[in-house]
Amino acid sequence: MANEELIAGIRSRLRDSADPVRAAGSQAYMKSDMPSLGVRVPEVRKITHGAAAQWPCSSIQDLSNTVLALWRSAAFREERYAAIDLTGSRLAVGRLELLPVYEEIIRTGAWWDLVDGVAHRMCALLQAHRPELDRILRAWSKDPDMWIRRSAITAQLAAKAATDPELLASVIEANLSDPEFFIRKAIGWALREYAKTDPAWVREFVDRHGTELSPLSRREALKNLPAG
Repeated sequence: MANEELIAGIRSRLRDSADPVRAAGSQAYMKSDMPSLGVRVPEVRKITHGAAAQWPCSSIQDLSNTVLALWRSAAFREERYAAIDLTGSRLAVGRLELLPVYEEIIRTGAWWDLVDGVAHRMCALLQAHRPELDRILRAWSKDPDMWIRRSAITAQLAAKAATDPELLASVIEANLSDPEFFIRKAIGWALREYAKTDPAWVREFVDRHGTELSPLSRREALKNLPAG
């Protein structure tokens, strides 16, 4: 069963904070058919955390059910942001039971703001369950769903020194020929972030793959590195 009090509390507070003028602009910016309430992301996060403190989930299953209930029944985009924010609780960090939840969010969200919202969650899962997530992310990197493949590429954005470069290379190499903007951008983004930790590795990877890397991916990867 879902935590219906928590869901109702989040919805009520989001509606109380709605800004109709900003909502129209937000919906247009996101190119979304789902309406927006016009609540800024930091405010959505504050509302979600406050409601979760007032009506806490009692178990990981309770949390999973609540996240999916809110996600699936969302009438406004901010409700989906709130569902993602609920997975940032201490109860959820590194819990493998939430992988199916993240996968549903990615596959049904199918847009960059929602998909990228769980990138840090995937990173935490990878750190906590490397053998399982290594296998899953390699499979995801070849999935027919472009957003699943993007998630495999961005799963180590926050890993820094804990990044597995072999895994990073594998998921990127599986997508080098993809012409999709969101894949090429993700490749460049992932490489740019890892360049902050190991610039030599990133430069060697870029040089080794030459014209296999799209100009967009190459430009993003080398953005903060000195010319060389």
